[in-house]
Amino acid sequence: MNHDTVTPLHGAELAARIAALAEGEDDEVALMATLACELHHADDRFDWTGFYRVTAPELLKIGPYQGGHGCLTIPFARGVCGAAARTGEVQIVEDVEAFPGHIACSSSTRSEIVLPVFTGSGRLIGVLDIDSDRPAAFDARDAAALNAILRQVFGRLA
Repeated sequence: MNHDTVTPLHGAELAARIAALAEGEDDEVALMATLACELHHADDRFDWTGFYRVTAPELLKIGPYQGGHGCLTIPFARGVCGAAARTGEVQIVEDVEAFPGHIACSSSTRSEIVLPVFTGSGRLIGVLDIDSDRPAAFDARDAAALNAILRQVFGRLA
């Protein structure tokens, strides 16, 4: 990725649009659906954009998303999404083929970024998973921009 490129993800316009759409809403699934749609259509690097929700101890289930079908369930012990949920840390994978235990939900995925999603009280409610059909599509600037949006939207929830 050209690290000097400014994408819509890094601009203030997307964050402002999401803030306006999310204002007054406290339903987690409604917020996830809105974010998945807005993020997916904001950046042409994004091939699949969606959430996996924590539905049981150590288990993620598919939530709102944009793109082709995703995996239905992912245990915390497996894959990039599981690693983000298990560690509470952003996972940036430049080459999914080189990630041990990568779960191939789509054969077109080349790189991935997954961010844990926390409420304001620190409760993990899921992960935001964004796949790209381009190798090395994501970097720390993307992680910072996405984290800021997630905090803005979900950080006000208990």
